[in-house]
Amino acid sequence: MFKGSLVALVTPMLADGAVDYAQLEALIDFHVKEGSNGLVIAGTTGESATLDPDEHCELLRRSQEIINHRLPMIAGTGANSTSEAITLTRCAKEVRADACLLVTPYYNKPAQRGLIQHFQAIASAVDIPQILYNVPGRTACDMLAETVGELAKVSNIVGIKEATGSMERLAEIRTLVSDDFALLTGDDSTTCDFILNGGHGAISVTANVVPAKMAEMCRFAYEGKEQQARSVDAEIADLHRLLFIESNPIPVKWAVAEMGFGEVNMRLPMTVLAPEYQDSVRQALIAGGAL
Repeated sequence: MFKGSLVALVTPMLADGAVDYAQLEALIDFHVKEGSNGLVIAGTTGESATLDPDEHCELLRRSQEIINHRLPMIAGTGANSTSEAITLTRCAKEVRADACLLVTPYYNKPAQRGLIQHFQAIASAVDIPQILYNVPGRTACDMLAETVGELAKVSNIVGIKEATGSMERLAEIRTLVSDDFALLTGDDSTTCDFILNGGHGAISVTANVVPAKMAEMCRFAYEGKEQQARSVDAEIADLHRLLFIESNPIPVKWAVAEMGFGEVNMRLPMTVLAPEYQDSVRQALIAGGAL
C-alpha cells in the first residue's frame, strides 16, 4: 500500500520551456535524502497538461532512471481522453513505474457511469497499479464515493487521491473499500485530520519544499500520535495556505526556485508568481524551515 508523504513533484524547466533534467536530478536526490515516501512524476503539479505525449513519456523514463528504485515512483498519466490516458499509462508501465495516478477527466464533466467506464477501460488496457484522483475544484467533475467503491472492485485500482478536503467524503469511501485500498489526500491543509481519521497519507504540494516535516507529520498521524502530528503541522500551516495563493503550481514552483533549484520557468498559460505575493511565500518558507 502507498502511504505517508508522496511528493507531487514540480517539473523544473529551462527558459525555453524544455525540462531541466539537471535540476530534476537535484530535486529527486533532495527528496531521497529528506525522507519522502514516494514521488509523483508528471502529475498536475508537474504541469502535465502542457507536456506533449512524447515529452511526458520521456520525463517518466528519465525520472525512473534518476530515482533508480530509491523511492516508489507514481506516474501521472491521467487525461480527459480515455485513449490518451491509456497511451500514457502504457508508457508508465514500460518504464516500470510503481503505479499510475489518473485524474478524473477535466472539462468533459462525464456522468458517474462515464467515470466508471473510463477508469475500467484504462485498468483493463494496462496491467499496472492505478490510483484514482478526484479534484473537483480543478476538473469540474466530482467522483462520488459510490463510484470509488465500484472502481475499487477492479483488481489493479489500488487507491484514491481524494482532494476535496472533506472528512465526510473520507468516511463514506472507507465504508465502501477494503482495508488495503490506499486512501490519500490531495489537500495539504487537511492532511493531518485526513490521516487521523483513517487515511493513509498524502500526495502533497507542500512536501516539495519541506519534505522532512511533511513526512514526519504524516508518520505521526498514521501512528495515532495526534499531539506530535498537529505540532509539526502547525509549523508548516502557512505553507499549506500560501502555496495555493495563486493556482497550483505557480507558488510552489516559485518557492522551489527560491530554494535554489533552478530558475522560475513555467509554460503558458501559467505565469510566474505575482510580485505582491512573493514576500509572503518567502516568509512562510523561512518559518517552515525551508530557507
